[in-house]
Amino acid sequence: MATSMRILGINALYHDPAAALLVDGRISAAAEEERFSRRKHGKRPVPFAAWELPELAAAWCLDSAGLRPEDLDAITYSFDPSLHLAPAELGVFDPWDELRHRYAVTAPDFLATALPGLDPSKVRFVPHHVAHAASAGLAAPFGGDCAVLVLDGRGEQHSHLAGVYSGGNLQTLYSQQLPHSLGLLYEDGTQHLGFLRSSDEYKVMALASYGKPRHLDYLRQHVHATGDGGFRTVGVEWDVLTKKREPAQPWGPEHADLAASLQAVLEEVLHDLATWLYEQSGSRNLALAGGVALNCVANTKLWRDSPFEQVWVQPAAGDAGTALGGALSAAQDLGDPMAPFTGADLGRGWSDDEIEQVLRTARLPFDRPADIAQDVATALADDSIVAWVQGRSEYGPRALGHRSLMAHPGREANLQRLNDVKGREQFRPVAPMVLASRASELFSGGPMPSPYMLFVHDVAPEWQQRIPAVVHVDGTARIQTVDPADEPLVARMLQSFEQQTGLPVVVNTSLNTAGRPMVDSPMDALECFGSTPVDLLAIGPFAVRRPALGSGR
Repeated sequence: MATSMRILGINALYHDPAAALLVDGRISAAAEEERFSRRKHGKRPVPFAAWELPELAAAWCLDSAGLRPEDLDAITYSFDPSLHLAPAELGVFDPWDELRHRYAVTAPDFLATALPGLDPSKVRFVPHHVAHAASAGLAAPFGGDCAVLVLDGRGEQHSHLAGVYSGGNLQTLYSQQLPHSLGLLYEDGTQHLGFLRSSDEYKVMALASYGKPRHLDYLRQHVHATGDGGFRTVGVEWDVLTKKREPAQPWGPEHADLAASLQAVLEEVLHDLATWLYEQSGSRNLALAGGVALNCVANTKLWRDSPFEQVWVQPAAGDAGTALGGALSAAQDLGDPMAPFTGADLGRGWSDDEIEQVLRTARLPFDRPADIAQDVATALADDSIVAWVQGRSEYGPRALGHRSLMAHPGREANLQRLNDVKGREQFRPVAPMVLASRASELFSGGPMPSPYMLFVHDVAPEWQQRIPAVVHVDGTARIQTVDPADEPLVARMLQSFEQQTGLPVVVNTSLNTAGRPMVDSPMDALECFGSTPVDLLAIGPFAVRRPALGSGR
């Protein structure tokens, strides 16, 4: 019989610090530090912040399983300082990069201080891209046999890993050396377009749909695959394409065209890399991770145009996911059998009694309807905006029916209404959630089921006028399919909404406001509800309604 193993994974060095706990090969808990500290992305990805650890997330992971730091068999850190090269050798000229390296070397001692009782000798350094690869290849529903493609900004020396898993063991086929990086290229473009790099890349993806890729020929000169599994990305002079946009400056067609061009060249290089990997790996299945894998438009193009039959993307594909990947990699090395990834609801949750106590402490009027799903469906049918806080919070950047903001999809004005509530740009789309059994009637052109909002789908022409709030300018939507076996409460709400409106879709976007992390705790939910024009807060089985709140009762 296999020995019981308890492994804590830590991501800390760059951005999105997070912790994940494996117990006997199963994912017990995983959470990002931002959900506890309430700082978006946990911290900024600068060397001066490299020492900051996901102390709150790690402590919660252990506490949720009734473990102490001394009970752990291994702790992983998703960066291996022994692979470090000087910035001049990498071609990434950050004068403070050596400081980042120093923090990584001393991470075991920092962790032992943060988690008293932890044995620093149990800390294992896992190479950054190996951790990314494991988060996808070992969690994907392919039984540990698949090709894996990792693309992000940077790791120790590389920005990319192409490999193949066989029997859970990774063979690396190619790693692209820095300074060439598709992730850093997209970050550069994000910054040039006036957005926050290492944060707002998804805004560029959304803006791209409004433009035309008229700079593609220029970008191809500097950004292209090399035919051997690698690529080149250096030499782009952004000012040649368009003047840098200041953050407060309105965006125009020239900015949309640059975004479209950047998106197009990214998609081309990804296709070439995937085709090479397919030929080298002999696998029909592909798992994706790294921050670039959060680009759902590019993911769909890969699924549609690459030779792979199935494409699976890690829901926490960014650096937060390396906490899980590091732990999975160590578990594999230690011979601990692993269960597949079954859902992203791996964060904190609260009992009904705990939620009720928070509401009573806040002296808020609330009620407990016979069925909160039915109650919410009726409110949505009446065109209310609903904050939905149910079960354990999501691991990763997507709201998947646990910390969601919901609205009626048939009201076109609800797109602007939700963007106003959240305080964000009006070019940003919102997403539809739909029962998996109904999805193919409305959507096509992407993989089904699609439970993690990591692909886009074409909206059927006959439905575009019926659900206009969730249709992006290019006729697509980033759908979430809902399986009643996995999400019975959300499924019941969708069924009730369709009975009342004839629409099998509800608008779903993340429950947060601009620049703030997603709501996590009941207190977070109350703060968000109290500061935004949301009509109904559905938290556990309870309903808090705006008119009652405003009446002073």
